[in-house]
Amino acid sequence: MLKSINQLLSEALKDELTQEQLKFLPSGYQKIGDIVIVNINPEIAEFKNEIGKIILKKIPKTRTVCSRTGSVFSEKRLPQIEVITGDENTETLHRENGCLYKLDVSKVMFSKGNLKERHRLQDLIKSNETIVDLFSGIGYFSIPIAKFAKPSKIYAIDINPDAILYLNENIHLNRVEGKIEAILGDCREVVKKLGKIADRVIMGYLPNTSKYLDSAFAVLKDKGIIHYHDVFKEEDLWDKPIGILKKSAEENGYVLEEILDKIIVKSYAPKVFHVVIDGKFLKRK
Repeated sequence: MLKSINQLLSEALKDELTQEQLKFLPSGYQKIGDIVIVNINPEIAEFKNEIGKIILKKIPKTRTVCSRTGSVFSEKRLPQIEVITGDENTETLHRENGCLYKLDVSKVMFSKGNLKERHRLQDLIKSNETIVDLFSGIGYFSIPIAKFAKPSKIYAIDINPDAILYLNENIHLNRVEGKIEAILGDCREVVKKLGKIADRVIMGYLPNTSKYLDSAFAVLKDKGIIHYHDVFKEEDLWDKPIGILKKSAEENGYVLEEILDKIIVKSYAPKVFHVVIDGKFLKRK
């Protein structure tokens, strides 16, 4: 049986750390391409180099080890990352679900915890749909949809220029040229130019996604689907998010015709969850 990262680190550092310090060792990690990212508790920050060297040695096909120095911030969803050991180059090529994603982990966000949701979404797409991905990043959702479904067109928008740079590279890497149009800009402004073209809108942004719902309705056809991601406390599921969708639909001249699905994607904090709701909307006559 494979040992956990916590077991590996505990065994390697048992003579250097006190029993109290051992409790603060990382319990998990994220591996993107050949880069491992861990959270280093401030209580053991002085040992981060030793932790990095152990990970570099023990986790196969690892070139660089990074630690998070803070949360993802700003509307550009910028990571806060530092290299603690290994190659200083933070650009990598990540393979997932038959797709290739080139990215720099210090410049753009990539959440491996959304793998199941990315796979689920690609299976929902119907032939010849026009899709607008309001927060495309490097193509987390757009690339697998373009590769494995048969959309008419995907308009992939992001405000982070580095994300759009890598999205264009990933379009080429995955041979989906012509299926995705990468657009740099604030989705709230971009949708005004696109008009009501979308059969389906993807809102893969966290948290406080509701402030962008007007933009989703601005680009939605008279009938269509919105995939609404957001963060909610356990006690607010599912009345609060559904209430938000109903209210925004009404304000934008639509009705929430049907909830097609509601899913807990992953834990965001204790008793707080990243969720997605698939809502089918109809323009009010």
